[in-house]
Amino acid sequence: MVEQSAAPIRTAIVRITIGSFSLAALLGVIALIGGGAFGAPEARVLLTTLLVGIASVVVLCYLTTAGTPYQLVGVVGGVVVVVPVVSALFMIWRDYETPPNELLGQSFGVGAIVAATLAQACLLLVLGRLARPMLRRILVGTLAMAAALAGLLSALVLGVHDPGSLYLRTLGVVAILDVLGTVVVAALARFGPGASRPAPARATVLTVPPGLTQRLATVGERSGRPVDAVLEEAIERYLAEAEVPMTTAEES
Repeated sequence: MVEQSAAPIRTAIVRITIGSFSLAALLGVIALIGGGAFGAPEARVLLTTLLVGIASVVVLCYLTTAGTPYQLVGVVGGVVVVVPVVSALFMIWRDYETPPNELLGQSFGVGAIVAATLAQACLLLVLGRLARPMLRRILVGTLAMAAALAGLLSALVLGVHDPGSLYLRTLGVVAILDVLGTVVVAALARFGPGASRPAPARATVLTVPPGLTQRLATVGERSGRPVDAVLEEAIERYLAEAEVPMTTAEES
């Protein structure tokens, strides 16, 4: 039920994301092959294209939580990512004759750190939601390291803490543990023992009424094929005809 209700929103977000990046990519290509000297306008267009591309990847990470118990994390990420995107656009297209606003730079830095951390959390939560208890403990520890790393980096961006040797060493250790936990969770959740894999399709026993059995036997005698083959062809033909209206309705 949750998956069905989230499907239209997810489809709309995917289309907007693809469309936005396609437009930005087109402008980037035009800026490169348009001829003339490569100046500030072309550089701004390319930086905007890069920004939209990165934001699109991050949004797709948030979108993986759609229809899952962690959907709220993706929604929060979608709201947070607006801050660094808008801040970066202002910095890219501002007047270079005036000095940059410190608050604008801090908004971009902290927003980008939080947005990237939430994207990482979305991917890990979706990968590890069906993991074994031990792996889930590693997942919780990794998320804690990611949150700690985001806090330490944000403090540096805001200038709250004057980084000393101990602070930088702590930052490095937390970053290493974050990366290590991410690799372990991703690898074991996808390829480790007990990893969640789609269940193989099981055969379904179909009871055919006597009237249909006689009709199937008649068609089989006329075509020289076994009844099972006739029944299989009839079911496949029906499903093919039934899937066409469904596909049309989804596309519209």
